[in-house]
Amino acid sequence: MIRKPYKTNKNISRLFYILMMIIFVWFIGIQILGPDEQFFDQSGHSIIYNGTFTWKKSDGTKQNISVPGRYKVPAKQTMIITTTLPDDYNENVIAIRSSLQDVRFYIDGKLRKEYNAKSLHRFGKNSASRYIFCNTSSADAGKELCLELTTYTSNYSGVVNTIYCGDQMQIWSYIFNHNFSGTVIGSFIFFASIVTILFSIALGIVYKTKFNMEYLGWCTLMGSVWMIGESKMRQILVPNASGLATSCFIMLMLCPLPISLYVNNLQKGKYKKIFQSICFIALLNFIICTILHLTGVADYIETMPAAHAILIITFLAVILTFLIRYWNHRSRSDCLLFFGLLITMLSVIFEAISVYYKVSVSGVFVGIAILILLFINVIYTIHIIRDIIKRQQQEELDKRKKNIEEMSLQLMQMLSTTIEAKDEYTKGHSHRVAEYSVLIARELGWNEKELSNLKNAAHLHDIGKIAIPDTILNKPSKLSEEEFSIIKEHTIIGANILKNISLIDHVQEIVRNHHERYDGNGYPDGLKGKEIPLHARIVAVADSYDAMSSQRIYRNQLPPEKIIQELENNKGTQFDPEITDIFLKLLREDRIHVKEDLLSITENTQIPEAEIEMSQFISDIMSTIRTQKAKENLDFLTGLPTRNKGEQAIAQLMKRHSGCLVFMDMDNLKTINDIYGHKAGDRVLKLLGNLLLEYSSECLVCRLGGDEFLLFMPNADQNSITEVITAIFKKFNTRKEQDPELHAASISAGLYMCNIGDSFDECYTKADKALYFVKQNGKSDFSFYRQISESGCDDHTVKNDLSLIAKALRENGNYSGVLDLDYREFAKIYEYMHHLGNRYKYHCYLVMVTMETNPDHIMYIENIEDALDCMEQAIRQKIRKVDICTHYSSMQYLIILYETDETKIPQIMNRIFIEYYKLYSKHHLEPTYEYIPIMKNKAPNI
Repeated sequence: MIRKPYKTNKNISRLFYILMMIIFVWFIGIQILGPDEQFFDQSGHSIIYNGTFTWKKSDGTKQNISVPGRYKVPAKQTMIITTTLPDDYNENVIAIRSSLQDVRFYIDGKLRKEYNAKSLHRFGKNSASRYIFCNTSSADAGKELCLELTTYTSNYSGVVNTIYCGDQMQIWSYIFNHNFSGTVIGSFIFFASIVTILFSIALGIVYKTKFNMEYLGWCTLMGSVWMIGESKMRQILVPNASGLATSCFIMLMLCPLPISLYVNNLQKGKYKKIFQSICFIALLNFIICTILHLTGVADYIETMPAAHAILIITFLAVILTFLIRYWNHRSRSDCLLFFGLLITMLSVIFEAISVYYKVSVSGVFVGIAILILLFINVIYTIHIIRDIIKRQQQEELDKRKKNIEEMSLQLMQMLSTTIEAKDEYTKGHSHRVAEYSVLIARELGWNEKELSNLKNAAHLHDIGKIAIPDTILNKPSKLSEEEFSIIKEHTIIGANILKNISLIDHVQEIVRNHHERYDGNGYPDGLKGKEIPLHARIVAVADSYDAMSSQRIYRNQLPPEKIIQELENNKGTQFDPEITDIFLKLLREDRIHVKEDLLSITENTQIPEAEIEMSQFISDIMSTIRTQKAKENLDFLTGLPTRNKGEQAIAQLMKRHSGCLVFMDMDNLKTINDIYGHKAGDRVLKLLGNLLLEYSSECLVCRLGGDEFLLFMPNADQNSITEVITAIFKKFNTRKEQDPELHAASISAGLYMCNIGDSFDECYTKADKALYFVKQNGKSDFSFYRQISESGCDDHTVKNDLSLIAKALRENGNYSGVLDLDYREFAKIYEYMHHLGNRYKYHCYLVMVTMETNPDHIMYIENIEDALDCMEQAIRQKIRKVDICTHYSSMQYLIILYETDETKIPQIMNRIFIEYYKLYSKHHLEPTYEYIPIMKNKAPNI
């Protein structure tokens, strides 16, 4: 029985999802609407410096400015701003973010802090953007602070960022609080990208294919590097923030490559030239910009518009090709991927353009879009994996199917060869017939597949001869009519053997009809002309030619001239004229040559040994299977048959013999196992098993499992079975005393006396009930079942097909009865009456009387016995002296009515039933009858 997978309660699942959604909404709401507890400062102190700033221009003029801000300052020109620190100033540091700027702090005219990244990197004109911290103290209160900002690119010239003052940790906390989202998302996407790439490579190794998700992983990796590089926290994330900043620009220039590879693979190379061109342009742009950056001609930030243009072209190509693909295929998965790519591309374009209008961007939009694309692509990849697994499973199934078909063909051909080995004169016959048939079919213009199928089918055309006795197949003299009729049966037998074979087309037609004649005088169906299947007509010519051209036990090989004459004479009568002409043409052109292979007789002298070896191989396999099956059917510990084998054998024996079914149980086995260990328990089971094996000549015995055993003693009465069971009990008690650890063991048994035809399940249940009765009354004893339960008799009255019973009687049946005649004697008289009736045309009838239980009454053994006694008396009193009766089963009788008019049978049976109801008035069992003529096999009359 296959267990169904457990399904979670849907209501509980829904409740869980609702609760989680409520908690999620509450959490988001409290974070947005609730107070900020992370950086709460009761003093109200601000770390942003709010002093007045003056810009000292290069022409000597001054201008008050607001910070942060952006002002018109040419590239390479230093912007000088000043402020006076408050009189109560007592902060530890003052800080500003450099945007590709060199920064110098002067306090009271003295250089306090300088940042110039040229000393840290060899290439590029500008210093990387970062936070610059200048140490201060209360001693600096009231002094002038001067800031000098210098940049070499117009993108960030004149930029003055926010100035902070306070403790350095507080400043970093403030920066993190306002910029953590992009950094966290970028870091998460970075690690997710690495996992995606590694996972894709692993999938590729396992499934031996390239997954598009790997290219997407590279895309998202580049996006995450961009986000981390644009993060204001980057100088505390990596040791060299300049390198990370440079990598942002490199990623932006190179990202068209993985995007193009990803989309090109998704579209299966349909727009290969477009995306290859984009990859080439992106690589060329990267090389040129890198050269310009290394030589100091132009930094990456200055050549960025070209990278942005290429990126926009890439996105347009992706959008257009996906729209065309979706319009042509309307694929749902393509729609999802296009949606994810579109969101990602729009986010990238937004943040790329924002570089020209903002000093820095967080990358949050790109991060969210990348997460959406990753999620969609995971779903898409799962679908791909599912399709790959399905395809691999189908390929494996096809491969296995092909192997099974090849193996089946080989086994069938081996079987055919083994059959031919029964006659040394027909060895190689099937192989040659198959080759001749292929030669004919090739002349008819058949393709290779049809030729291969015909060859395989022709190999099996005589497989039905496996059922023909060797004495007939190898008879040297002419066959009698009876023998020839047996030979002709091989066509029908072979067709029945192959009726469920579907891997070879037309094989049944060939096997059944290859002995049909074109004039309709063939066998087995007498088909004529085109009614005979074409495949069978071809094989018929090939089969006859090989028979005539081969040495046979009853004649010598015919000369070629004689064979041609026979074919000419039988053209249009035995053989199809068109096929015969084709074969005669092949003969006259000397084109009838076959590959003897392993079936060669004349050239390969080792073939008889090979065929004998094949036959021996099949025989050895069958012998090995039988031996292995016999081993599997034995209990290792006791040496007795296992439950399945034992119950099957007992049930079959109960159909032919009455007797006693014994349900035996080992008492106190658990106590022995608990006190002395399982080895002691094994010893006592083995002791009982060996003891029961001593009675294997008298009964069938098996181990049901655990401490239970089952025995069946055929043809035993209650007295004899009592003696045997008593002897088993005594021997067991004697032998167990030799082992002190087994003294607690005892056996109990429930017994049920069975009649022929009784249901095994019913008898088993009753024996088990008898055992239960013993267990309830002290164990260590045995008891016969005497009373049945309310539904115990429902299955006794199983009707048998009366026609089959009549046939069994003619074949001297195996059942025994309980009236004046036992069943064997009744069978002999029945056979005598059958012959007598056939000779003198007497009208005799076989009647079966069945006692059926009334479902409205509770049945007990005493009621059944009384009713059966009354029916027996009624039959004895009301049938004639010339009629014969026997007890067929516990609930059925057979009567032969001699020389009776069929119209009188109801009167006879009513007379018997009326007498029965006079003797037994309780109506617990109600008799019915049915009959058939002994001399004719027709359906019984009820």
